[in-house]
Amino acid sequence: MIWGWIPANADRILALTLEHLRLSLIPVVAGLLLAVPFGWLANRYRPARAVLIPAAGVLYTIPSLALFVVLPGILGTQILSEVNIVVALTMYTVALLVRIVADALAAVPGTVVASATAMGYRPARRFFDVELPLAVPVLVAGLRVATASTVNLVTVGALIGVGGLGELFTEGFQLNFPTEIVTGVTLVVLLTFVGDALLLGLSRASTPWSRVGGRS
Repeated sequence: MIWGWIPANADRILALTLEHLRLSLIPVVAGLLLAVPFGWLANRYRPARAVLIPAAGVLYTIPSLALFVVLPGILGTQILSEVNIVVALTMYTVALLVRIVADALAAVPGTVVASATAMGYRPARRFFDVELPLAVPVLVAGLRVATASTVNLVTVGALIGVGGLGELFTEGFQLNFPTEIVTGVTLVVLLTFVGDALLLGLSRASTPWSRVGGRS
């Protein structure tokens, strides 16, 4: 192990880390925004659930590398375009979260929904002010899994030339240079833990009633 390589390549490591963060963050945010309406449909209408949930399950089984290679032909992008990675990982995030969103909304007590309706809440306001906040704990639990999955799948993109910290893996293996490999792995794990901690903190901050209930 040649640890002097790390400070000597600090600028490159930072650039790859920021690239990895960007390629991870965009699909998670976009996937969540798309999964919420799909999950709502799956929870609200049985025919929609019968189509969306199985379709999401099938989509998630498609190998990531195969999807990275196929998407340029579908989207009309270059093989090395970051768009391919972002779209593919967004699809995986949606596929993972659709069922979770549907189950989270289904777990909201019917009496609470009925009470909000009786108080004059229209469907849209009731969803955003009552149902969605109460679904946050279950939703964030799924989002934590999706985030960890996305951070790790970004590295696969390095096999086609776009992968953030995955570039350290592939280059390290090609050069038989363990320091580079260990650096990449460590940073990916660190990003995963940081993302998980931030989501956990967000969940606790947005659901203060759950902390009160836990102390009672």
